[in-house]
Amino acid sequence: MDELSIGYICAGLLFVFLAAGIPVGVAMGIIGIGGMLVGAGEALTFGQLRTLPFAVVNNYAFAVLPMFVLMGVLAEAAGLTSQVFYTADLWLRRFRGGLYQAVIVGSAIFAAISGSTIVNAVVFTRIAFPEMMRYGYSKSLSIGSIAGAGSFAAMIPPSITMVIYAIMTEQSVGQLLIAGVIPGILTAAIYLAGINLMVRFKPSLAPPIRTEIDPAERWRALRAISPVAVLMALVLGGIYTGLFPPSAAGAAGAFGAFCYAVLRKRTFRKWLAPSLHDAAAISCIIFLILIGGLLLSRMLVVVGVIDDMVVHITSFASTPFTFMVMASVLYIVLGCFLDTTSMMVVTLPFLYPVVVALGIDPIWFGIVLVKLIEISVVTPPVGINLFAVLGAVNGQADFRHVAIGVLPFIFLDLIVLALLIVFPELATWLPQKMMGG
Repeated sequence: MDELSIGYICAGLLFVFLAAGIPVGVAMGIIGIGGMLVGAGEALTFGQLRTLPFAVVNNYAFAVLPMFVLMGVLAEAAGLTSQVFYTADLWLRRFRGGLYQAVIVGSAIFAAISGSTIVNAVVFTRIAFPEMMRYGYSKSLSIGSIAGAGSFAAMIPPSITMVIYAIMTEQSVGQLLIAGVIPGILTAAIYLAGINLMVRFKPSLAPPIRTEIDPAERWRALRAISPVAVLMALVLGGIYTGLFPPSAAGAAGAFGAFCYAVLRKRTFRKWLAPSLHDAAAISCIIFLILIGGLLLSRMLVVVGVIDDMVVHITSFASTPFTFMVMASVLYIVLGCFLDTTSMMVVTLPFLYPVVVALGIDPIWFGIVLVKLIEISVVTPPVGINLFAVLGAVNGQADFRHVAIGVLPFIFLDLIVLALLIVFPELATWLPQKMMGG
């Protein structure tokens, strides 16, 4: 059997396993082990099983992942999420469509301490959606804006998605995180501009809110979210200036979130143990997926699948542009079935060698990939963030509302995607400055 046939069989088996409900990390691990046994023999297979899982969990550079998860969990436990939305609401509600804008600004700020698109979407659904319904906002656009803005967490650092990409492709975690800053801010700005245009052309989407707010209350609320700015400065400032590596930056951010939670909650009994449990559970799931993905990737390399696959893919995607078109279609389709972590771990072993062969900048490709993932998780009919939001509204909306409401934001994301492809400097300028280039 030739190497390319092995690759096709592995890809087919992977989708069969996923359709059967087998967890993605387990499915990739089984296929990786089986392929190595058939194609490379027992000695190499058992050698990989002895060394690879330990190498992943024992690598100091990968400590950034559970630290970012812990930082987000502790920040949510301390009540920073609701405070962020409350502050954005106080400052923006006097504008037409102010609650939509508050969701977008609040999601962008919370993304800087969260890192998970699903968490972002669910949390803001619970906090913002009832408020939007109370003031007569469009149900479809309300839930669509929450689902769309929830995807910011994939791009705005600290992004778990980018850390996983860095691990899978052996790129600099620090450069990737910094590379997401401008595209993340650009996405939020284009969302705000889009909302402004929508409510201008159709005022019924956002009835004006007449509530008077004391200016002093606005400033008090702004001071209350200063810990977010401190955490962002601690993590991103430390990485950008070279004060400490990303792993240490994650630990510093988690410690800062812990200190804030202690100041807010005082007693440990009610929040610390559940927060640590949640962070450990999320981190273990991510590492299981990573180990399975790396076993699959190692199998594809040692059996010789990758070399044949690079030749095969580059034969019909011979330029970076045609390859990016192909990758765009692939990720938007996969977003219908897989979460962001699984999507990357499943596909990167196949696609990243082609990126290298075509001479595509891996940092730029990573940012474009993250933007594609942001689009895929909110694309009907089965984008995963849509169902996360739908589950959090407790029956107050149906799938028709979320599918219609998210379409304008998919269009806005496509504009950002086009800008990133046409102007790669949007993603590469900050990392080059970071390196002194």
